[in-house]
Amino acid sequence: MAKYKGEVEVMEVIKRQQIIQTAMDIFKEKGYVAASMKEIAEACGMAKGSIYKLFPSKEELFTAVFVACHQTMFSLARDLDDVQHASPQDRLRLKIEFQLRYMLENYYFTSEFKELPVKDNEHFIAAWKKKRVTLLQLHHDFFYEAYGATIEPYIWDIVVIFRGMLREYLSYANQKVISLPTDELARFIEERMDAVVQDMMDRQPVPVMNQNNVRINELNPVDARTRLEILQNDLDSLKKQIMMLPMSEHQQKELLDVVLLLQQELRREEPNPTLLRVYTSYLEHNPVLGQQAKQLRLMI
Repeated sequence: MAKYKGEVEVMEVIKRQQIIQTAMDIFKEKGYVAASMKEIAEACGMAKGSIYKLFPSKEELFTAVFVACHQTMFSLARDLDDVQHASPQDRLRLKIEFQLRYMLENYYFTSEFKELPVKDNEHFIAAWKKKRVTLLQLHHDFFYEAYGATIEPYIWDIVVIFRGMLREYLSYANQKVISLPTDELARFIEERMDAVVQDMMDRQPVPVMNQNNVRINELNPVDARTRLEILQNDLDSLKKQIMMLPMSEHQQKELLDVVLLLQQELRREEPNPTLLRVYTSYLEHNPVLGQQAKQLRLMI
């Protein structure tokens, strides 16, 4: 009976992934307003009621697509850390090139959503905030990994300049105002950012930005309490996912224990950063949980 239940749950995960991928294609093609749940169901070869069992509304389905799109981007970006025989600046250029290409290919989901009704949906707002937090940290890591601790005083000014440059060039490229190949555009941006970094190191101006004012500007109203709630909800979802994995009870218990320890540590007034790294690293080594665990590490 337990085995049958597990098979049903696995099939449900597969069905969910199929719906998300199909919905992603239709939302890209027709936009949020024109796409309908009926059309998505037909494209999946399912009854509309089957989709509503997993996604109670179009807003919930769009949110799931939005989350999946960004999870993939963050995971693939982190995989570039493992590129062999490349200098730190070459890896930075590859990361910029990847993000340009991915965001252009998925521009509908990686731009802002000020005009869409979904922007007022509670679950979408939480997912949008989480994406902003993760992307900000990812860009921080881009430059810290390329230049090291010497840029620490200016890291957030560097990130702000980069994000402004990236956002504007993406907008021009998406509107076909410029037609530079992404590898050439990435090289241009990387070289300009290298000039910015070197100028800051030479002139040593008083930094304008720090972690607090960057987060207030980019992530408002995400405060520490909201961020913790998002993390705890993600960890609760991770526990449910672990419960559905086809593995021994012993392996399952180990993973659940690690998630519980992570939740407990995060609730402390001053969480131990070493323990947080150990717990998230353990989860990342699981081939099924790796992608979600990487995103958790970025959030933490």
